[in-house]
Amino acid sequence: MNTVFNHPLPLFAVSIAVLWSSAWIASSVVKRRRDLEEEAREDFDLVTGAALTLLGLLIGFAFSMAIQRYDQRKHYEETEANAISTEVLRAGLLPPGDAAALRTQLRNYLDQRISFYLTTDRQRLSEINAHTAQLQRDLWSAVQGAASAQPNAIVGLALSGMNDVLNAQGFTQAAWWNRIPYSAWWLMALLAICCNLLVGYRARKTQTRSILLLILPLIVSAAFLLIADMDSPRGGLIHVHPDNLLSLAAALSAS
Repeated sequence: MNTVFNHPLPLFAVSIAVLWSSAWIASSVVKRRRDLEEEAREDFDLVTGAALTLLGLLIGFAFSMAIQRYDQRKHYEETEANAISTEVLRAGLLPPGDAAALRTQLRNYLDQRISFYLTTDRQRLSEINAHTAQLQRDLWSAVQGAASAQPNAIVGLALSGMNDVLNAQGFTQAAWWNRIPYSAWWLMALLAICCNLLVGYRARKTQTRSILLLILPLIVSAAFLLIADMDSPRGGLIHVHPDNLLSLAAALSAS
């Protein structure tokens, strides 16, 4: 689903605009109609502090979720590289002709997995996924045919290794789909707006009021930017680079 949460920089700009507008409206429009009485300000400050604390907790939980998902994507990239490397070695357990063909297919499969991590174009991604699925069918058929011709424990190792290769890709795809729920984003956004309304309503009339009202929206928007950047696999600046897969590709090319 292509939403603003998949694009951290636009999210940052929208967040600043919405949150600052909320604070300014509360400070300039609502407060002009009805200001707080002296005895109500202490209770109002208590509510504002509680709301800001809750917002901080939600942002902290969301940041923790984003880090866990980012680390999970990195872990499965390593797992894929290890599984493919192991299967390249186990291909030597097959007859020479089958081994050479399987290694060629594995190199093509490795190229597709690297492209999966590097591409940001959705149309190109669909092509990569289709090609990957076809290669998986071909790889499994190649190992299955050899295992059927020689059903023994040695060839079974190659079959087991191919199963790990295919499973690793499935785990990777699941990790890339595992995102912070949109309901959590909307809850944080709603609470952030409420907090800025409260802060704006309580703000005193000074010459620097407009600048001071920008501080909280800027801080919250920066937090949203970092969370969205880590949570979005292809948007923003923080990506899982396929270092292990690229290293494996270089090693196979040199061999």
